[in-house]
Amino acid sequence: MIKDSEVYKIGVLTKTHGVNGEVALSFTDDVFDRVECDYLVVKLDGILVPFYFEEYRFKNNEVALFKFERLDSSEAVQFLLGSEVYFPLALAEEAEEGELTWGYFVGMTVKDEHAGVLGVIEHVDETTINTLFQIDGPKGELLIPAQEDFILDIDHKKRVILMDLPEGLLDL
Repeated sequence: MIKDSEVYKIGVLTKTHGVNGEVALSFTDDVFDRVECDYLVVKLDGILVPFYFEEYRFKNNEVALFKFERLDSSEAVQFLLGSEVYFPLALAEEAEEGELTWGYFVGMTVKDEHAGVLGVIEHVDETTINTLFQIDGPKGELLIPAQEDFILDIDHKKRVILMDLPEGLLDL
């Protein structure tokens, strides 16, 4: 059985494409294209299930079309629509650290060396000059600069980022 701690979310299956069973994956991380893997993990009724694919192709920078094995019609893939898609952490770690995308950090827990657990990264905002981690935590939503200077350690297995944030940043 696949555990939540063994995978991280890379997108959602949104709609069918054509009549031959292709389904659109709206992705936040294109790790499936950078690491050798022939399956994706789909969450169905709270259970993580591997689905092997025959092929995929990019529709644009945010959507890829997947053809899963043994699902050969648009009717056959209907049950997948709206499902979250995950990727195995063990395989993602094979990618060189320099190849990680911001989507990889979504779902990681952030701890500050002084303040303790801040929460979980819900989104990475790249729309500003400074990339920000949007964190949902016990004190509500926080926006923390995703600066390498503030990051002390990343535990890829436990999905935890240890940071040393400047004094007063959490009071803003």
